[in-house]
Amino acid sequence: MSNYPNSSPPRRIFVDKQSPKAFLALVQVSEAVRATASEAGLDRTTVELINLRVSQLNGCAYCLDVHTRAALRPGESPQRLGVLSAWRDTGLFTPSERAALALAEATTDPVNTAAQTSAYEAARQVLPEAQISAAIWVAVTINAFNRVSVMSKHPVPSPSAK
Repeated sequence: MSNYPNSSPPRRIFVDKQSPKAFLALVQVSEAVRATASEAGLDRTTVELINLRVSQLNGCAYCLDVHTRAALRPGESPQRLGVLSAWRDTGLFTPSERAALALAEATTDPVNTAAQTSAYEAARQVLPEAQISAAIWVAVTINAFNRVSVMSKHPVPSPSAK
């Protein structure tokens, strides 16, 4: 049974289009974070894995579509992308990627202080401080984009539209 008897759900506002200056600022933050990650030596594959894992946790179909294509372009394997949601249960990810993914999850669920402590401890074993910071910033930024897309109900374009 629908929550909207005798009607369809209300149309969502595309908040990025409604408030373009705010969205442009978010895009500029994203560009600065991308540069920060690169300067820190956090490779593009790890950045896209963070983007995808956070988008999985937030249920953002639009961002999952965008970042799956972004990960595949430079050669990420479909196998690793397919098991990303269960990254702890496979040996397909490097220790550095695993540390970055744990940080991303802890950033996405900030009330889980035990996960934060564990993620930080693991990250300090394999990542320099600049990469820890960059991974957290990547997670913060994709979380913001996820919220824009989820609240706007951005549609995933059909394959023929891409």
